[in-house]
Amino acid sequence: MRVARVISALILMLAIAACGPKTRWDHTPREEHIVRTGETLYAIAWRYGTDPNELARWNNLGDKSLIYPGQVLRLTRPPGMSAARSNSGSSSSRSPKAPSRGLPPIPTDPPPPWRWPVDGKVAVEFGKRPGSGTGILIAGTIGQSIKAAANGRVVYSGGGLTGYGELIILKHNNTYLSAYGHNASLLVAEGDTVKQGQRIARMGEGPGREPRLHFEIRKNGEPVNPRQYLPAR
Repeated sequence: MRVARVISALILMLAIAACGPKTRWDHTPREEHIVRTGETLYAIAWRYGTDPNELARWNNLGDKSLIYPGQVLRLTRPPGMSAARSNSGSSSSRSPKAPSRGLPPIPTDPPPPWRWPVDGKVAVEFGKRPGSGTGILIAGTIGQSIKAAANGRVVYSGGGLTGYGELIILKHNNTYLSAYGHNASLLVAEGDTVKQGQRIARMGEGPGREPRLHFEIRKNGEPVNPRQYLPAR
C-alpha cells in the first residue's frame, strides 16, 4: 500500500508539471536567443554567424552592452525594417524605412593592416576539416605566444562558445572582427585595448589534441578566408 501511494504521488506531480508553463529557455535557435548569465552581444552574434551591429539594430539596442540574463533577442531582421546601408554611396530606387529609435546605418569600414597571429604552418585551410571550417588552424607548440593580428578591443574573452575552447574575439572596427581559439590561457580581458603584435594568449590543444591556433576573421559577421588579408608567406 505504501508503494502504491508513492507511485500515485509521483504520477500526480508529473501531471501538475506537465500542465505548467514552458520555460522561456525553450526556443528555436535560429529565430531567437535567450541571454544567459555571462553572455555578451558579440559572443551571441559569433555563435549564430550574425553581424553584432545588425543584431543590436534588430533588437533596438542603442547601447550594444545593454543585454541581461533572460532577455529574448531576435536573430533575424524584423519585417518592415530596411537592410543596413553602407557608406559606399549606393542607393535604392525605394526609400528605405528608417529603423526605430533613430539608429544610424551600419558603416562599412576598410580592413586594418594585418599580421600573422603566430609563427607556424597552416595545418588546416579555410573551409576544411577538422575544425569548424570558419577559420584556419595554425600549428605550433603548447604555450606559444598568440599575438593580436591588428589593433583592436577585446569584446570576448572566455570559454563559453562550444567548439572554440578558450577564445578571444577582437573588434577592429564596425566591420571587422578576429578570433583566436583553442588557447591554453588568456592574457587579456573584455574591454582591454590591444595593439598589433601584443601577446594576448598562449597556445593550447585544438582538434586531435594537437597544438593549434584557430584563427578567424569575420567581415560584417560573415567568416572570410584570412589568407585574403594576411601578408603572404
